[in-house]
Amino acid sequence: MTPSASTHIESLRAAVRYHQHRYYVLDDPALSDAEFDALFRELQRLEAEHPELASPDSPTVRVGGLIAERFEKVRHPAPILSLANVFGAEDMYAWRERLRRLLPAEEQAKLAYVVEPKFDGLTVVLHYENGRFVLGATRGDGEVGENITPNLRTVRVLPLTIPVEEDGGEHGLQNLRIEEDVTPPIDTQRASVSTTQSPIPNPQSPSLLVVRGEAYVTVADFDAFNRSQEEQGERTYANPRNFAAGSLRLLDSGISARRPLRLWVYQALIWEGVDDPPATHWDSLAYLKALGLPVAAEARRFTDEQFDELVDYLSHWHDLRARLPYELDGMVVKVDSLAQQERLGFTGKDPRWAVAYKTGGEEAATKLLDITVKVGRTGVVTPNAVLEPVAIGGVTVSAATLHNEDYISELDIRVGDTVLVKRAGDVIPKVLRPLPELRDGSEQPWQMPSVCPVCGQALVRPEGEVATYCVNNACPEQLVRKVEYFVGKAALDVVGFGSRQAELFVEQGFIHDLADVFELPWETIAAMEGYGEKRVENLRAAIEAAKSRPAARLLTGLGIRFVGSSVAEIVMAAYPDLPSLMAADVASLSASEGIGPKIATSLVDFFALQPNRALIAKFAHLGVRMSGDARVAAEGVAQPFAGLTFVITGTLPTLSREEAKVYIEERGGKVTGSVSAKTDFLLAGEKAGSKLEKAEKLGVAVVSEEELRRKGEGIVNGEL
Repeated sequence: MTPSASTHIESLRAAVRYHQHRYYVLDDPALSDAEFDALFRELQRLEAEHPELASPDSPTVRVGGLIAERFEKVRHPAPILSLANVFGAEDMYAWRERLRRLLPAEEQAKLAYVVEPKFDGLTVVLHYENGRFVLGATRGDGEVGENITPNLRTVRVLPLTIPVEEDGGEHGLQNLRIEEDVTPPIDTQRASVSTTQSPIPNPQSPSLLVVRGEAYVTVADFDAFNRSQEEQGERTYANPRNFAAGSLRLLDSGISARRPLRLWVYQALIWEGVDDPPATHWDSLAYLKALGLPVAAEARRFTDEQFDELVDYLSHWHDLRARLPYELDGMVVKVDSLAQQERLGFTGKDPRWAVAYKTGGEEAATKLLDITVKVGRTGVVTPNAVLEPVAIGGVTVSAATLHNEDYISELDIRVGDTVLVKRAGDVIPKVLRPLPELRDGSEQPWQMPSVCPVCGQALVRPEGEVATYCVNNACPEQLVRKVEYFVGKAALDVVGFGSRQAELFVEQGFIHDLADVFELPWETIAAMEGYGEKRVENLRAAIEAAKSRPAARLLTGLGIRFVGSSVAEIVMAAYPDLPSLMAADVASLSASEGIGPKIATSLVDFFALQPNRALIAKFAHLGVRMSGDARVAAEGVAQPFAGLTFVITGTLPTLSREEAKVYIEERGGKVTGSVSAKTDFLLAGEKAGSKLEKAEKLGVAVVSEEELRRKGEGIVNGEL
């Protein structure tokens, strides 16, 4: 290794980073494609000649190629929260008044707001340590996400080191500078809004920086990718958001590297090692931009005196949406002062200091080409509209829900009608009504088919219900959906067993009922294309591990009406095992806390059927756990919580909910899922929501984890 080679390689890396930043972030290339390619190839050549100078931060490592077995879990250093929605000017003024009531008079006058696009992509959390990108994760549940660092490293807009070099090294490149965007405010003629962020020269690189951003794909790149996929007979994606999310969650980062992914950063979660960190969100955006991170220009700051202008500005967000190259699903309004954000705090899972501004949906008229039906996992047969494609809010809609047979009949919706369609909640399209004044006589009334379109079984509509059912549990379509749900996260959580496996194994005749999941023909599967030894071994181990899941998970997976995961936990807390539950009648079930007559009747009716009882017996024969999740008191541990009922809510400082549940049960207590007059204590952590409100209303004692631990060896006068 010679000093000249080392210096030259570092200079080339600086130049490539600089030009990538200009191209991908600033959209202002300083070199032609041919010139950049020559620069990049020279760097690749030198790195190949000097492997001892290899660096994970080199721009040449973006090609990916790492294959992940599964994504490891990452606990976020701060909650990654969702936002409450507001609709229209009235909601905005009400939000402002709530803020003012929560702040002292001298703070109210200092209120200011930042309005930003609400990107429609995949939320990611990025970690930089000493200027190097070291970790990237999905949002997950807001507390724990998935480590997708190798995939994020392939996103060329994301700098692997910060600050991005201010010049292109020794190649005669102009200095990189953060220029002020002086475009005027949005109006009906413009595609972007004004921003007056001041340049920040020589930004200090934090020792630790954690930021939140959104991975996305431009509409043009998405359309081009789908066209290419269609030409090659490959899978296409429904929309840019799904495409971005799917591309970043691929197990092969080499495939991710070939996807046209981009990224915006819009919030700093943690600053460490900065002498004078930004005091406002607006300045945070400017600082992040100065570090070289991609920050969208479509943002604007308003003082409290300008709130009327802010509301007027929001009313035009669709003008902005229609002209931007990427998709939005609203606008975000944040209190600018970080100190005021901290003072305002949170309510439930939402920050009080920020809201997402949305409209109630957009409408368009189009032709109803056909009405088809789909069989769900519970056997419900749902009619769906096949529409002549129409653009609504920047999204092409070609299908919509029609709810049920009565909905179609009451509105007199006919095949061939021109119908009014709305993207309800800006997400799910639905048919609002027909436009009979546009009929020409060719329209045809529709009726629910008399037999299942999949299996031919006669359909049934129970008296007093609007839903129609296929009652054939062996219906292939229903069975696929049932298996999908059974192995999903809410039920037995079988890692590596998804919708494709459910469809394939049912189609191949490996699965005729849910218990067949536990006795698959592994030798046959191992001989199938795509199922190598390692994959089969992992799937088999995951299925075997699922046998030990608590019985509440098995009960959830059965798909009994009204019995989701929360209800299943309540039910199994009242019975020691599934055989005991199967022997219960409606009266005894209804007497249990949290189980009403509707749930009790549904359970009794399900277990009264001989095929269902045979299914449970088959599970037991195959070694699937039948017992409940209640834990017996730990031997040698005092029982201060004996006879007491707890409910757990929120995020605890050190214990997970499962760990807290074990702690309580080992000391004789009982943990249930819902607060009632019979609840003795609510164990509450951060972001406690409706359960805390209900406990306060009922006068249930609320305790912290610290209080629970401190008094875990004894309760005096029934109080912690």
